[in-house]
Amino acid sequence: QLQLVESGGGLVQPGGSLRLSCAASGSVFSILGFSFYDLGWYRQAPGKQRELVAAITSGSTTTYADSVKGRFTISRDNAKNTVYLQMNSLKPEDTAVYYCNARYRENSWGQGTQVAVSS
Repeated sequence: QLQLVESGGGLVQPGGSLRLSCAASGSVFSILGFSFYDLGWYRQAPGKQRELVAAITSGSTTTYADSVKGRFTISRDNAKNTVYLQMNSLKPEDTAVYYCNARYRENSWGQGTQVAVSS
């Protein structure tokens, strides 16, 4: 299992941009297999269900929620064991705690990073 740490969250005005990073660590075996993991970004606002925002497979195929399509971009750097989420044209509705997920037969989750979009 991987250990995941998100960073890059914060307060931003509507229309602004933010880049989230998720760095993976763990056993040598797990890190060597990072490229095999499917990766994703989820978010959860108070009183709401956790939802998938974006995902990227081991083959770098991407998927986005309709609400963020065209605004967010997920990418991965296997050499750095890191997955990113570039968020542009942010809206107040994007306010949530964002979580990183890695899946390869089992799930690994980060602790989350807060994103607040407000004027």
